[in-house]
Amino acid sequence: MSSSVIDLLATEARFGANNYAPIGVVLSRGEGVWVWDTEGNRYLDCLSAYSAVSQGHCHPKILAAMVEQAHRLTLTSRAFHNDQLALFYQEIAALTGSHKVLPMNSGAEAVESAIKSVRKWGYEVKGVPDGQAEIIVCADNFHGRTLGVVGFSTDAETRGHFGPFAPGFRIIPFGDAAALDAAITPNTVAFLVEPIQGEAGVIIPPAGYFTEVRELCTANNVMLVLDEIQTGLGRTGKLLAEQHEGIEADVTLLGKALSGGFYPVSAVLSNNDVLGTLRPGQHGSTFGGNPLACAVARAAMRVLVEEGMIENAATQGARFLQGLKDIRANTIRDVRGRGLMLAVELHPEAGRARRYCEALQGKGILAKDTHEHTIRIAPPLVITSDQVDWALEQFATILTQDFS
Repeated sequence: MSSSVIDLLATEARFGANNYAPIGVVLSRGEGVWVWDTEGNRYLDCLSAYSAVSQGHCHPKILAAMVEQAHRLTLTSRAFHNDQLALFYQEIAALTGSHKVLPMNSGAEAVESAIKSVRKWGYEVKGVPDGQAEIIVCADNFHGRTLGVVGFSTDAETRGHFGPFAPGFRIIPFGDAAALDAAITPNTVAFLVEPIQGEAGVIIPPAGYFTEVRELCTANNVMLVLDEIQTGLGRTGKLLAEQHEGIEADVTLLGKALSGGFYPVSAVLSNNDVLGTLRPGQHGSTFGGNPLACAVARAAMRVLVEEGMIENAATQGARFLQGLKDIRANTIRDVRGRGLMLAVELHPEAGRARRYCEALQGKGILAKDTHEHTIRIAPPLVITSDQVDWALEQFATILTQDFS
């Protein structure tokens, strides 16, 4: 490392809260699937900022929309109307088939907003006694870092010394429809779940699971809330991951790729009267639905569709997945994925995945470890066949090494 890089890392360590453990690279530029560090080294980004940069780094059409809007109007608060919000509502509703939209900023805010909304629906529409609403969630979930969310996490690291936590959540195993059936009570207002558990290591539920989940929620008047903040907007080879089983959620949460990585934008989408229970003054956000965010999100959605990124995710994801499965390495325990949301799980005796990610950096690949023994792979949806093949060569070289 150069002295300037060492200085940057030292300054970050001196002044910044120690709440992340990044790979030791300092990035300064990005374009498409590529990023460059401060020393000019190029890397293929296989994380996409946890799927936020699905459209590729610095997509020119999203950039143009952002710059144009920034010259006109950036923020009004929701005290006044702006000329971008209605168009954002109209276009995201047309794209997803939603009836109501609540704009927020971060994914965690969308989750918190959904929790508030389904509880309010439970009391005012379903008739649950006040203060007794229950929401069912899954073990190994990841829905953000807010106090409300970490209260129902099963990850000891995210919960430790942050309590006390709010009640009203029941935790069941992921992918077990019978467990959901057993957990539902008359006070259950919602089932909050990721279609694929990303942070847990790209855990895909059994085939037919969400078909059963949808039937159980409908039969018991329980709102099915799908957290598609990582899986949504093409990541899995479909616009929404729910489409793989042909179901429709009552509430869908979007974020990350909704802005193509340019600006924090999230949304709660509803196909029922859940969001209809909100009244002025009961929920909001100064920045939620601001004109700059809406203009950026509109462009991000448009290029996703017009440039065939969703279809490309399906095609290149299948190519990448098969290529990873073809790697014959004693280090590999499992390879799994859907679309361009992939993971390589290593045998514990092969050593921690972090070491493999650091070695991949040396080969021009940036990927990230999770849960000690899993490498997550999620490149931008604009990746080409040649780029996939080149990446597979680097993965094969590193995964056949033993870092134990």
